[in-house]
Parts: sequence; C-alpha cells; structure tokens
Amino acid sequence: MSAKTFVLAALLLAGTSAAHAATAPAPADPVAARAILSACEGKDSFSDPAPAARIYGNVWYVGTCTVSAILLTSPQGNVLIDAVTEQAAPSILANIRAAGVDPRTIRWIVTSHEHFDHVGGLATLQRATGAKIAALSAGLPALTSGKTSPADPQAGHIDPFTPVRVDRVLRDGEVLRVGPLALTALATPGHTEGSTSWRWTSCGGNAGCQRFTYVDSLTALPLGSYRFADHPDRVAMFRRTFTRVRAWDCGILLTPHPSASDLIERMAGQAPLRDPGACRTLVNEAQDRLNKALKDSSPRP
Repeated sequence: MSAKTFVLAALLLAGTSAAHAATAPAPADPVAARAILSACEGKDSFSDPAPAARIYGNVWYVGTCTVSAILLTSPQGNVLIDAVTEQAAPSILANIRAAGVDPRTIRWIVTSHEHFDHVGGLATLQRATGAKIAALSAGLPALTSGKTSPADPQAGHIDPFTPVRVDRVLRDGEVLRVGPLALTALATPGHTEGSTSWRWTSCGGNAGCQRFTYVDSLTALPLGSYRFADHPDRVAMFRRTFTRVRAWDCGILLTPHPSASDLIERMAGQAPLRDPGACRTLVNEAQDRLNKALKDSSPRP
C-alpha cells in the first residue's frame, strides 16, 4: 500500500469513527441520575422514593430506587410504563410533576408484568390521572383480580394488589399511539404469563432518534415449593422468550428493575447509554439463572 493510499484509508476510518461517536447517545441529565444514586445508596425497598431524571429526549425515569416507572411525553398526551407499588404512588405522581407534566395529561398506563411491585400502584395512579390501561390478554386475569396466576412460579408468596379495569386489550405486536408516541407491545412471557416488553423511538435528544426497548423481567425466580423441573411448559415458555429477545437490537435498553441493566449508572454516564449487545447479555444472564434453577430442582441421583 502506498503512503498516499494509507493516509486516505486512515482518514476514511477516522471519519467513520468520528461519525459513529457523534451519533452515540449521551445521557440527557447525568447530574440528575447521580442524584438518584446518592439518594438511593443503601436502600432496597420497592417503595423508596427517588428523584426524577430525564433519560433521553422525551423519556423520563420517574420510578423509585429499585423499581422503574418510565414516562413518555408528547404535546398530544403522555404514556406511563409501570406503576410500582401502592405506597410509591405519591412519589411517582410527584416525579411526573417534576418532569413538567400534569398527571391528568397521561392518556395511557401500560405495564411490564402483573406483580405488586410493578402494578401495585396502578389503581391509585389510574384514579389520579384519569388514564386508561392497556395490556395483553394474558395479563388480564391477574390485573382484573389483583391476584397472581396460580401457575406463577411465585404464586402464594407474593402480595396481592388492588384490581384494575383494563380499557384496551392488545395483541402481540400491536402499536399503542398517543400523538407522535408509538409503543409496540411485545409478548415476553415467563416471569409471568402476561409479561410484556415495549419498544418505541424517541427523537429530540442529543443524537437524533433512538430506539428504546423496555424488556420485562426474564428472571426465573421460584418461591416456596415450586420446582422448574416439574414444569417443562414454563421452562419452554422462558426459552421461547429468550430466543426472541436475544435476536433484538434493543437500542437503549430499559428494565423494570433498573439494577438489571445498570440503568441509573448508564444515565449517570458511568457506562454507554446504548450497547448493541445489551439484549444478548440480558438473555445470557437470565438463561444461566434458569439453568441453575433447573439444576437445583432436579432430583439428585
């Protein structure tokens, strides 16, 4: 290779790298994210309040120290993903206001899965906002009864919650729209039958439009006498979800428990906000936990 060709190649490579760096999304407010880390140090309750922080563009974290609630804003109305616990509802409402949003302008509330730490505050927030609730059909029995499914690996060992009215039943892959907001509901059953992940695009941030994926919990967590070895149908459900999520380009990954994806640390600038391999990493960790749970519940020779 001639010196001239080498220099041209180097310049092209540098230009490509610079262009890639320019499009990498930066956290919208690392100072606010660091305030969350500071306020939540040493706290592990589902209901411990945390300050609000913008994640990117029109996407806000309005949850608690250990459980996410995500606010998507638009001039035509807003959407809230997850409702945390009943005890946390006042802090969620305060965070929504801190984001500059009147809670009464929330048009829809959607959820990840039907456990009290994610939907316990749903009834209170529905009354406070006047919002409608949308969910996949698989989650309806639990949401409308306030009780986890008898087939849930945590059934009998997890708190009930106040039942709610579900206003719209979504199909897998269906899009929920509010003005420019368009959220795609993605069935990812396993942790619960109604486990739902959500995908959307947020524009207006420092690196243009970015894909977001809110991936529901992939954790195989048996409580009491539940043994995954006795429930091959549940194991198969998890494995189908693992295959689906592993194939996704998550863009900016969000999770119902922020610690599952180091969300707050990424918001604080301690790691890249967007990781192309984030979904694969999340699945690999979940698969290891399921395999361990299977091994632990298998009969010993």
